[in-house]
Amino acid sequence: MITTTTPSVEGHKITTYHGIVTGEAIMGANIVRDLFAQVTDIIGGRSNAYESKLAEGRETALSEMQDKARAMGANAVVGIDLDYEVIGQMLMVSASGTAVTVE
Repeated sequence: MITTTTPSVEGHKITTYHGIVTGEAIMGANIVRDLFAQVTDIIGGRSNAYESKLAEGRETALSEMQDKARAMGANAVVGIDLDYEVIGQMLMVSASGTAVTVE
């Protein structure tokens, strides 16, 4: 499956537009991980716990979006947008794009 943030795929012609597809991942916060992340933030450096959680959420959302596109008969998703949101004690990652068939 071809996925891109651009509205087209270079070198390929879009033959069919199937519609908008989305994928979401909502993950709860872990209190121990949060404490370590706060310590990392205080003393400086990168918070590996949050970085890995963001990566996990992104991959889950993109995978779900691709599965929905395949179910519609698409072989690519164009115009992908990723959004991150904190809701209370949870992290939400959403991916959206347009499912298409390309030659």
